[in-house]
Amino acid sequence: MMWGDGMGWGMGWMWIFWLLLIVGTVVLVFVLVKLLTGGAGGGTRQDGPAPPTGPRPRRSLEILEERYARGEISTEEYRERLRTLEEGDR
Repeated sequence: MMWGDGMGWGMGWMWIFWLLLIVGTVVLVFVLVKLLTGGAGGGTRQDGPAPPTGPRPRRSLEILEERYARGEISTEEYRERLRTLEEGDR
């Protein structure tokens, strides 16, 4: 016995199939582009850590000065770390 126009549940499954096919194709293209470009845009390089950019050294100096002012580190340790930070800027 047929119901309605004979399509029944077949039409519903067809919509789901096409939706999954489209989503799968988009995901596949995305993965292939990432693989072929070497994952560019991830923020890190393959040959080592990325060099510091922007105001990072300034913030490090501020943190060091704050710790010294609060008494968390000694004068010797402050000078040693300050020297290390200054060498990193060159």
